[in-house]
Amino acid sequence: MITGEIKSKVDRIWDTLWSGGISNPLTIIEQLTYLLFIKRLDEIHTLKENKANRLKQAIEEPIFTPKQDKLRWSRFKETSPDEMFTTVRDHAFPFIKTIGQTASGEGGSTYSHHMKDATFMMPTPKVLSNIVDQLDAIDMADSDTKGDLYEYMLGKIASAGQNGQFRTPRHIINLMVDMTAPTPKDKICDPALGTAGFLVASAEYLHTHHSDAIYKDATARRRFNEATFHGYDFDSTMLRIGSMNMLLHGVENPDIRYKDSLSENDEDDTEKYSLILANPPFAGSLDYESTAKDLQRIVKTKKTELLFMALFLRILQTGGRAAVIVPDGVLFGSSNAHQQIRKLLVEDQKLDAVISMPSGVFKPYAGVSTAILLFTKTNSGGTDHVWFYDMQADGFSLDDKRTPQPDKSDLPDILKRWKNLAKEKSRARTDSSFLVPKAEIVANNYDLSLNRYKEVVHETVDHDSPKKILTRLAKLEDEIAKGRKELEALLK
Repeated sequence: MITGEIKSKVDRIWDTLWSGGISNPLTIIEQLTYLLFIKRLDEIHTLKENKANRLKQAIEEPIFTPKQDKLRWSRFKETSPDEMFTTVRDHAFPFIKTIGQTASGEGGSTYSHHMKDATFMMPTPKVLSNIVDQLDAIDMADSDTKGDLYEYMLGKIASAGQNGQFRTPRHIINLMVDMTAPTPKDKICDPALGTAGFLVASAEYLHTHHSDAIYKDATARRRFNEATFHGYDFDSTMLRIGSMNMLLHGVENPDIRYKDSLSENDEDDTEKYSLILANPPFAGSLDYESTAKDLQRIVKTKKTELLFMALFLRILQTGGRAAVIVPDGVLFGSSNAHQQIRKLLVEDQKLDAVISMPSGVFKPYAGVSTAILLFTKTNSGGTDHVWFYDMQADGFSLDDKRTPQPDKSDLPDILKRWKNLAKEKSRARTDSSFLVPKAEIVANNYDLSLNRYKEVVHETVDHDSPKKILTRLAKLEDEIAKGRKELEALLK
């Protein structure tokens, strides 16, 4: 857990860049990302160097050659501001854009691949030197600290991105990951990657629950680092930030690619993944011409939220599962496309759960009402009962401030009840969670809104009879008349 002291140091770094003329939060994070990557490379090289010295042999796969020694963080941090600025801008920065590539420009890490369009924007030698000193003062020997530090920086993004993008709160991500319980055999995908929050949380879950399996041998480690995590985005900045987020959380080379998920028909991704975790952007409508034709065959619509649902069904393996966030309109929309996608989930697949979330969950980015859908792709039906949960609190205030309120959270109860669904059959429709049989959902035109099935008990209020009320009114009128006469007497 990141401490208050480290938060204060990050805040000071942020203020230094802000006062230096970089005011866009995403640009600040991007520039700090580059420096963290350079620092991380030096840490890795140092570990290899120490190992080689112990074994008295040459460094195995060194990151820096002897001629590139001056590009190492531990070297240039000791130089003057002007010399440091020249080294980083003209040498270290171009180096990280091509690291691991062959002479023809092929190969390299996921991160270096997304660096090719990056721009170094540190305004002055003084600002760069100041930032390097401040970053160097933060002890990041622990990988958890590096990851938490980066998460804290990402949390400082104070406005929604373009195309309806906004960060999913970390505690909501963790809930969805815990409910789907990833395993080392899973191929996990987020087709709307953003800052890679879902993939990072999945990696942390695997570290916590399956560390023996993912580190048992070289093959297992390679699978974890290169074949478990997959993500797409069409924002180059987000790809760089997401790649760095994964690297700082211990995933060295995930499959993160530039791709417009809704407009590109990629047959290689059909039925490729066993777990989908996503909160895709809901930008409204797309043109038919720009939408992948195979998605239109699943559901004929221009609505991005419905097209993403079609995408999830296409790229999931049979038996694969998904936990995705959708706007409330997906649950009860009356158009043919809305009803069609819900019917697909209920009739052709196995719809497991609908968790209704309060509208304040995404503030200050947005006040939209949303829900979490959990389903399993079967292509042969299987929906028996659907579990509904009415989340009222998530541990934070539901206003723009989002003040922590740890004593007000339904999340532990959601996870507890999800793991014991058999006991939910006895729950009444007035409770916070309950099961609804498929037949009832079908009878309601596949409406999945919680209010359609939840029963609200109104408290009985006893009112006085009209005769008593009139008697009280008459008494009040007499008192008013008496008071008026007393005032008139005083005035005379």
